[in-house]
Amino acid sequence: MLFIAPEKVRFIKLGFSGDWEHSCIEGNTIRLGYESGQHNDCLNGNWDVVRQYWLSARNDQGAATRDTNQIRDFYELKESDVWITFYKRKLYWCHAAREVIELEGDKTRIRNVIGCWSSTDINGEPLRIENLDGRVTKVQGYRGTICSVELQEYLVRKINGLTITEVENAKTSLQKLKSDVEDLIKGLLWYDFEILIDLIFSKAGWQRFSVLGKTQKDIDLDVYSPTTQKRAFVQIKSSTSRAEIESCIDSFGGYEQFDEMYFVFHTCNADLTDIKIHNLNVHLWGLEKISGMVVNAGLVEWLINKRS
Repeated sequence: MLFIAPEKVRFIKLGFSGDWEHSCIEGNTIRLGYESGQHNDCLNGNWDVVRQYWLSARNDQGAATRDTNQIRDFYELKESDVWITFYKRKLYWCHAAREVIELEGDKTRIRNVIGCWSSTDINGEPLRIENLDGRVTKVQGYRGTICSVELQEYLVRKINGLTITEVENAKTSLQKLKSDVEDLIKGLLWYDFEILIDLIFSKAGWQRFSVLGKTQKDIDLDVYSPTTQKRAFVQIKSSTSRAEIESCIDSFGGYEQFDEMYFVFHTCNADLTDIKIHNLNVHLWGLEKISGMVVNAGLVEWLINKRS
């Protein structure tokens, strides 16, 4: 496995409003506008000449310097350096070959990508915008073409598939919390366990039609989701068996008024790994699933108070 170790990382906007994103990513190139006819001066490193051109064009010292620096980055970044852009809510990254080619016609310039653009880390995990620090993704709003990236070290670690220390610490703490929650759940009396499951469904937006456990053996809760407009029944068992689970699953077909069913339990001594559930509307929740739901629903304090 080869880790990247760039000296520089640069964001590049591929065309005005992303007009070149698709063609560059599919064609494995990076592309620069700034059509000024200064290709040879850029190749020869005559950056004072390039800056003077943009000073005359902009009549603004700061703007001329920024334009020149962006163009210079495009021409001079090493093959080991990294270019990033954003496309379809993913971060794409690449290395670019050293040669800069001026295109006939519009005189824009390209560098060919070494290999191809990638939207995954080196382990193959997708680099989605929602899983990246906002201080990195904010460059999407940059009004220029090329800029440096805040948190470069963080971004390189992400691309290398390395866990951020504070994230790893938080994951460990979260796993410990879920494990502790599992122990608390197992100690609930059956009616408190039913209340907990009712609260989980309520927190998720389900509305309870009725509690049927006293009158109908297969159903403890009859719930409805206004968001999905689906109705479900919930069977809740503190302790259960494989035969009981399979019997309840088989009974689902007998209730035409329900779109989904949930069988929820915290203890089962049987091996359930090979239970076949062919109906996608049948859901089996064990202890691990429930503990995660308790944490996500903000019910840990309720659970602690109930067991205190």
